[in-house]
This record gives sequence, structure tokens and C-alpha cells, in this order.
Amino acid sequence: MTPPKPAVSHYDNPVLPGFHPDPSVCRVGEDYYLVCSSFEYFPGVPLFHSRDLVHWRQIGNVLDRPSQLPLPADAMASDGIYAPTIRHHDGRFWMITTNVSHGGNFIVTAERPEGPWSDPVWIDLPGIDPDLAWDEDGNCWCAFAGAHGPSFSGVQVARIDPEAGKVLEGPVPAWEGTGLQWPEAPHLYRIGEWWYLMIAEGGTERGHTVAMARARSPRGPWEPAPANPILSHRSTDQPIQSTGHADLVTTPDGEWWMVLLATRPVGYSPKFHVLGRETFLTPVRWEDGWPRVGPVNLRERAPAGARPGEASPERDDFDAVDLDPRWISPRSRADGSWSLTERPGWLALHATGSTLDRPGCTFLGRRQQHVESRTAVLLDHGPGRAGLSVRLDEGHHYDLEVADGRADVIARIGPLRQSVATRAVPPGPVTLAITTRSARKWSREAPGLHVAAPDYLAFHVGDDPEPLVELDGRYLSTEVATGFTGRVIGMYATEGTAWFDWFEHGPLDDPEQP
Repeated sequence: MTPPKPAVSHYDNPVLPGFHPDPSVCRVGEDYYLVCSSFEYFPGVPLFHSRDLVHWRQIGNVLDRPSQLPLPADAMASDGIYAPTIRHHDGRFWMITTNVSHGGNFIVTAERPEGPWSDPVWIDLPGIDPDLAWDEDGNCWCAFAGAHGPSFSGVQVARIDPEAGKVLEGPVPAWEGTGLQWPEAPHLYRIGEWWYLMIAEGGTERGHTVAMARARSPRGPWEPAPANPILSHRSTDQPIQSTGHADLVTTPDGEWWMVLLATRPVGYSPKFHVLGRETFLTPVRWEDGWPRVGPVNLRERAPAGARPGEASPERDDFDAVDLDPRWISPRSRADGSWSLTERPGWLALHATGSTLDRPGCTFLGRRQQHVESRTAVLLDHGPGRAGLSVRLDEGHHYDLEVADGRADVIARIGPLRQSVATRAVPPGPVTLAITTRSARKWSREAPGLHVAAPDYLAFHVGDDPEPLVELDGRYLSTEVATGFTGRVIGMYATEGTAWFDWFEHGPLDDPEQP
């Protein structure tokens, strides 16, 4: 019998690095399940499992069929799926979310977290960020943020039939928050004799906060916490910023914890975050009937019983019968655009669009999860056009592309699209690699110069240690491109067919080396 691993005393934040925003969590016995927003990517709503809240493994995607995730072909980047909530009630898992590109709010359910999850049950409620909670009489309550735009009206609450998607009572106004913009991300909790309503407000940028109110009934009236916001890093020098959109969970031992989104902006003022909004974990204490939280630290005391987890493999050799759940594609993944069987041990990509600059291309990517990283593939290009891309959206991506006997580095920055470096490549398989490194090296080489970039991206072909070119990473950041996502690095084909033998993404062992 294998002895248990020794407990860990501390953990490092974020617990889910990279583009994993709007976390929601529930516990079933000793198991925890967490979901995040996925926006325009398919499959949608990544689903994670943990036994200690610290070490998470993706076990699937809740929305893994087109019937669950209808996204228009021209859906804008950062539209799609907003802010899921996951709960377990009456022996079933429930997930409620908003498809802002098609249909609005809906619920899916499953007997097991791995699925299969049901097709959507649509709910005739406006707004975004819906939540589910049940009272002692079995009534289901849905809190949600009011519609965007001039009529934004804070958080509302309705009693619903979650099986049929019918509104039984309301919606009625609940709480407009403390006066900051965009009161959203509501979660309802029955704790003791009180109902608590937790929200985010201040916008999901640097002014993001978490606030709390309570009432004797889901119908209100709501009493704000005297120390609101209960969490905020705004206007501080903390390395973690934009703390908000949180959810609460208890351990079997009665400890309280909060999962939340936040960012790690770096570079020169105003600083840039390139990995997107990430999932952080922080302890919660209760004083005088109210939760107390923060500050959220990069290193925290671990929950009782936390033990080292098994990291997800950095390399995919495409030997499985299906794709790993971490692979995502913009908007959809057309039947016939990929195959793991045409050439066993290789991933085949068939072009469905002629450019990455518009929707409809064949692209499979993974979220960039390391600030200083190396991503590499072995590409058998043949005739056609294919490569490795770092993507924020159609208007902001860097591509290392092979076609016509040469490798090109192409930068798409807003209206600009330009080949910035090129090199001849021989026929047959070739290794492509992209590294991301912090700007420290350039600061030393150019003393007195403000290095504004959060990082630099270096593009390598074959075994050559010298990159074709190094590009400024700020142009693939939310602060430049706008939106709610983060970098996704992946393989693509925009002409003909390309085969990929393997893909790997991991941290740099030596940030000074490619």
C-alpha cells in the first residue's frame, strides 16, 4: 500500500494560473468541484476537481456539445459564456450561466460531474451572472445581475422552477451594492439564521471589490456589511490586483475559504496582465456575523490536510482516443477539422478558414499558464500553411507560421498585420517553439530605459538557439486588446492539412535561456 504524501503547510497563488476567471466552487463530501468562464471558446465552462482546494485537475468541460453551446460564427471575442455557478443539490450537479451571444441564462444538470451534462434549460430572466440556492422548503432562488447598459439595476432575485426554467416569483430588486459601478457576480448562501448575498462591484478592472449583505429571507430587505468591501486590493501596491468575483466554500472540518479572480499585472505603468484573470484561493474568518477576508497573498497557509497533487502533464503526444479537455477552439470545432486517427500518434488539422484574423479558422490551443514559459510543437507541414500562434483575439496574435519552404513570424496588432522575420526551413517535420520571458534581461541591457513590456516573446525554429525575432508582449495583453480573456497558445492550419506529433507547454527552467 502506498503511504499518503506528507501534508503541505503552504500553497502558491494562483491555484489555477492562466485564463480561469469567475470561479465558482461546491463541495460534495470531501471532493471539491470548480468551474470558470470560457467566453467565446469551445468547449465551454472548464470543470476541475480537487480534494484540498489547492491542487486542481481538469476533468472535463460542462458544455462539450454544440447543442449546449450555440455560438454564432461571428460572435465577438469576449462574448459567449459568462460567469457560471456550480452547485450540488438533491443528488445532482447544477450549473447555471449566461450565453450573452445566444439565448441568455440557462441551466444544465448531471448525475456525475464528469457528465454527461444535459442540454440547456433556458430561463426567462434578463441580465448575467446567475446563481442558484435552495431554501429549507425546497424553493430554488436565482440571484442575477441586472442587464448591462443605462438600465443596469443592481442585483435581483427570483424564485424559479429549475427543472422547467419557469419564473415563479419576481424578479424583485435585491441590492444595488455600496454605490460602486457594476454590482454583479451575486451568490446567495444560507448560513445559520441569515441569508447572505455576496457580490462583486467596481468593475472587473483594478477597482474590483467583494461586498456582502444579509437578510432573514431571500426576499430581503438586505443589510450591508458594516466593513464593506470585505475584500479589495484597489489603490495598493499588492502584486495581486483586481480581486473580485468570488465564491465561498467550507471544508469538512468547518474551515471557510474563498475562491476569486484576480490578476498579476507587471511592466511599467499602467502595467499589463497577459495571462488573463486567474483563480486565487484565500482563507475566510468570521467576526460578529460577517466574513473577513484578505489581503490575498501569493503564498498562503494551506487548508488542513492539503497534500502535494499530481500536476497535469505538460506534453501531449496525441496518443489518446480523444482530445484532452484542456484543448479549446474559438467559437466551435468543426467536424472533420481535426483527427487523431488519420495518422496514429499525430494530430491532423484540416484548414477551415484562410486566416487567424477572422472567425472560422482551425485552431486548437491551451491557456498560457506560466509567466515565463516555453511552448513547442513538432510540425510536419507538407504543402499548406500552418504553425503555432499566441492568441488573444482575431486582432491581436503572434504567429510562427510555416509555408512555401520558409518560417515566418507574423504580428497582428489591431489594424497592422506584418511579417517581421523569416527563415528557410527544409521539407519534413520541424520543431517550432515560443518562449515568454520577463523584461528583466532587457532592463539590464538598456540601463535608464523604461522597459514597459510585461514580457518578451521569442520565436525559434529547429535547434537554433537564436530566435528569429523577439516581440513586445504588451500588445497581447488585455490592457491593449481589451476584453475578458487571456493568452491561448495553440496549433493552427489555414491552408491544406498539417500534422503535429506532440505539443508541450511548461515553465522555463532558466528564464535567461530559450
